[in-house]
Amino acid sequence: MEIRVLGPVAAYAEGTAIPLGPRKRRYLLGLLALEVNRALPVERIVDLMWPVAPPRTAVHAVRVCASDLRTALQGWAEIEARGGGYLLRADPLAVDAYRFRQFVHQAAQTGDDTETVRLLDEALSLWHGEALAGVVPAEVRDQLCLGLAQARIAAADDRADALLRLGRHGELLEELSAAVAADPLRERPARQLMLALYRAGRAPEALDAYAGVERALAEEVGLDPGSDLRRLRQQILLRDPQIDLPQRKPMQVPAAISGFAGRAEELSILDKLLDEGARIAAISGTAGVGKTSLALHWAHRVADRFPDGVLHANLRGFDAAGPVPAADVVRDFLSALGVAHPAGPDAQAAALRSRLAGRRMLIVLDNAAAADQVRPVLPGAPGCFVLVTSRHRLTGLVAVDGASPVPLDLPSLDDARLLLAYRLGNLVESEPRAADELIAACARLPLALAVVAARAATTGLPLRVLAADLADLDGFDGGDPAADVRAVLSWSYRAVSEPSRRMFRLLGLRPGPSVSAAAAASAAGLPLADAQRLLRELGTAQLLSHGPRFTSHDLLMLYATELAESDADASAARHRLLDHYLHSANANAAVLDVFRDPVAVPPPVDAVTLDVMPDDAAALAWFTDEYAALVNAVSAAAESGLDRQAWQLACVLTEVFERLGRWEDWSATHEIGLAAARRLGDRAAEARCLAGSGRAAMWRQAWEEAHDRLGQALTRYAEIGDRDGLARTHHNLGYLHEQQGGDLNLALRHSAWALHLFRECGDEPGEARALNAVGWYECLLGRPWDAVTHCRSALDLLRRLGDRRTEALTWDSLAYAYLALDEVREAIDCLEHAVAMLVELGDPYHEAEVADHLGDAYARLGETAAADRSWRRAVDRLEGLGHARAEEVRAKISRPSPPSC
Repeated sequence: MEIRVLGPVAAYAEGTAIPLGPRKRRYLLGLLALEVNRALPVERIVDLMWPVAPPRTAVHAVRVCASDLRTALQGWAEIEARGGGYLLRADPLAVDAYRFRQFVHQAAQTGDDTETVRLLDEALSLWHGEALAGVVPAEVRDQLCLGLAQARIAAADDRADALLRLGRHGELLEELSAAVAADPLRERPARQLMLALYRAGRAPEALDAYAGVERALAEEVGLDPGSDLRRLRQQILLRDPQIDLPQRKPMQVPAAISGFAGRAEELSILDKLLDEGARIAAISGTAGVGKTSLALHWAHRVADRFPDGVLHANLRGFDAAGPVPAADVVRDFLSALGVAHPAGPDAQAAALRSRLAGRRMLIVLDNAAAADQVRPVLPGAPGCFVLVTSRHRLTGLVAVDGASPVPLDLPSLDDARLLLAYRLGNLVESEPRAADELIAACARLPLALAVVAARAATTGLPLRVLAADLADLDGFDGGDPAADVRAVLSWSYRAVSEPSRRMFRLLGLRPGPSVSAAAAASAAGLPLADAQRLLRELGTAQLLSHGPRFTSHDLLMLYATELAESDADASAARHRLLDHYLHSANANAAVLDVFRDPVAVPPPVDAVTLDVMPDDAAALAWFTDEYAALVNAVSAAAESGLDRQAWQLACVLTEVFERLGRWEDWSATHEIGLAAARRLGDRAAEARCLAGSGRAAMWRQAWEEAHDRLGQALTRYAEIGDRDGLARTHHNLGYLHEQQGGDLNLALRHSAWALHLFRECGDEPGEARALNAVGWYECLLGRPWDAVTHCRSALDLLRRLGDRRTEALTWDSLAYAYLALDEVREAIDCLEHAVAMLVELGDPYHEAEVADHLGDAYARLGETAAADRSWRRAVDRLEGLGHARAEEVRAKISRPSPPSC
């Protein structure tokens, strides 16, 4: 039942309008709805319905209207005679005015601006015109509904403030302009409009808006604008940072490169391209020429012209570890923009284009290998500006995608002097000839100049000594810039201690774009504290960027890789480094799930330092930070002949692949692991990789491949007599048949056989999981009471084992059985219990899965608000993980739109 008074008075039952009859009848319903469940005296009703000279029959007319309304609303709401008056007996929330006030109250209580906007949107969507429109005279409406009208205005103002705090000013410009035009004396919307215009880069229009309000106030009431409005005008004139957009938008641009100088012509070209509406600029030039420095310097200079933020990615097109896949960049940008990842790279690229549409953002794509690495990230509509850097000219991007080429040559002699002077100060003025000799020897290459300057600053040697030393270096004659870079890097390399030089060499073996201190310590075979000291020394010498993780310019790391190949300790260091990743991943996988099927890895070699996290959340964060290195380490191990580490690391990562929804990486690493196991002739390892590959294929919905791999796994486990492995594979085959939408009886048979085998092996954790699976399939096959029995048995066993994660998931299965028995409240209790356990365990992936099911259960009872809360919880957790299911669950959340009048 719904009664509307926020607009034309109307009533609806199950979405269908109830015929109310003549205007007086609707008039009476509106009056009673405003006082729902409270009696309104007949005399008061008469005064309101006939404010001037009521007829002698007015009281009788009210009684007739009440009787007719009672008939019209019969079965939905009651019109009661009470104490010489009438009241409407109904749920107050059936009246839109009461729902409006509830939404406004909730919005005032929440501390989250996004939730505030959602609640106020709900509140304002209830209005379909002026309150009691079409039935009540204006003077009576003003008397009855003034508070509601004022609350509607205040809600719109509060919503605008929240949107401004969220950085969504672009959405407000049209409605705020209309609000100010409708009532130029109201200063709050005027202030909001000024701020929105300013943040949209339209400061002159913001000042014009102020002038319009100032003029209206002077002409109509003879007053000046208030202090808040005057202060905002002054802040706009001064470009006060206090009124800049709050940092909720992505601002990913790294710090500008220290010591940037010159490049006035290139900066002017970029400024002109931006002013003329170009969409893509491609800076190209040789390695070390300063492409990144120019891009970051310009990005910082123009960032305030992009009100929706700045996105940045180092594409590592020439990194020893290989270019970053464009799909990874798309996913990272979606995460930065708060967008869930749909399944598949094409859908993800489309989602990014959709999110960027209508926005004004700067996108910096540094170190691109080729145009194909850039294209999936390009916006599909005007508004954003993309700045690409590459050692290649990217002619395809220019010819096909309309990029404007910005070739970057060596800097002028004057610019090179400026660069040295910025870093060395008076040294350049005091030794101008030696400075020019250094510049010539460096071929004016900015990277070489920066390293020379660093050596001068850290050693204190006179420039003439450095210049003489430079003149004696083989191949360093200002000719080939690549050769010059190697020579210059060698100076900085030799300037650090031998232990630091060794550390630098061995960092060239890293499988990812950065390393942790523990990984560096493992590569060097040193205690962690000693490794950290050496890393700080390398950072001081500008051979390394140091922070929570350690990385460096791609040329420096390429140089380190070349040095590592000739290091006598390279093979042992690579073994230690891969053991670091294998054993750290294995330990953290146990933190994520102590009852998982463990990989029996032998102890690490000596002098390996591990990164072991204290809890589930920290372990998952570690896997996320190290993800690229861990995936690359699988192939690095195989390429280095370390086949055991290759297959074991692939299998250890299974839990992470599942939680993060990285099905393609799961398949790729298990293919490498499978080949490694076969080279070793290790049939047990082969069986395990086949089983993992089959599970990955199942998640990718590659059904034929999944059946093939799991079938091969069964054969291998049978050959080696591993009944526990057989049990796990049958368990997976049951799940495969379900996921494929196939034969549930066959799924049940596989799970029942798995249960038998687990019991035979004495594998109680496996037995508990198989009991849960059997119960699940019995429920799907229409035997919910049998399902309850098996799930209850699983719960008893799991409580004794202490496997709380699987216990939580079994409560989920039990809930499904209760739903099948139409015992929805019992199901909800089970699901609430499961969610609470998963929150306590810090398992966001499974929390999301169960919260999704809880939303379904509430929806079944028609409890839409509770269902939406659960689904939103699931979406929040899935988005936090970058999981592909987030959009699927989001589609369930209701977006009520009441029937039109």
